[in-house]
Amino acid sequence: MAIIDYYFKDSSGDLNIFGKISKIILILAIVKLVSYLTNRLIDRILKSRSELNFFANNKRASTIGSILKNIFKYTLYFIGIIMILDVFNINTTSIIATAGIGGLAIGFGAQSLVKDVITGFFILIEDQYAVGDFVIINSYQGTVEEMGLRVTKLRDFSGDLHIIPNGIIQVVTNKTRGAMRALVRVLVTYDEDIDRVMKILEKVIMEVKATNEEILEGPNILGITDLGESYVTITIVARTKPMSQWSVEREIRKKVKEAFQRENIKVPYRKIVIGGSYNA
Repeated sequence: MAIIDYYFKDSSGDLNIFGKISKIILILAIVKLVSYLTNRLIDRILKSRSELNFFANNKRASTIGSILKNIFKYTLYFIGIIMILDVFNINTTSIIATAGIGGLAIGFGAQSLVKDVITGFFILIEDQYAVGDFVIINSYQGTVEEMGLRVTKLRDFSGDLHIIPNGIIQVVTNKTRGAMRALVRVLVTYDEDIDRVMKILEKVIMEVKATNEEILEGPNILGITDLGESYVTITIVARTKPMSQWSVEREIRKKVKEAFQRENIKVPYRKIVIGGSYNA
């Protein structure tokens, strides 16, 4: 201890210039070490969560990891700077108080930004949606093209890009998680033999099921689901892979039309009577 006091302290017992430099180096080394260990811990936690399929993709895990690392890094740097200033006997209490007041003022002026960031962070953590998912957010629907902490970018079918602040997102409907439903309603006239029509439709759905790999379950004929003024409605449903429901519906409609043409099955259509009114 006497040697340490001789080289690193002055006659009054305070740290001399060599002592202060040594303490600063020690503080920086500790901050660096803690930052390194924290980053390793975050990487291990995220890796274990990824192996358990906690995250839908590695991009989300990397984004969350980067955010957490930056939060801890800047917190440690701030603590290190305060400790270094204390080495030079600078009153850090007033600095912390000033930083607190400044942070409070910035917080009041940037409440929407803070809300966007916090909401975006929880969207990532909770895995509400991912890039490539087809979702409905508030009154907008489309494919998620880009997602970040502040905004989500949604591309709709018309090609328009909607940039939505995360802070205003209240309800999200994700249409790409799990099997989706394909639904086709077939209309035939009352003159047709329903049993014959059912048999034709059975052949159609068996053909579609045998050739379409996007179908997970069905198609199944639910039967007559509506009786209109001039038509009978027969409903066909199937469970498909995400984002494939529309292509399956189109294929079923095409096959039904072709089968009805071959078998001369009549479908209802609007007729114009000259001198009269429109009739279905």
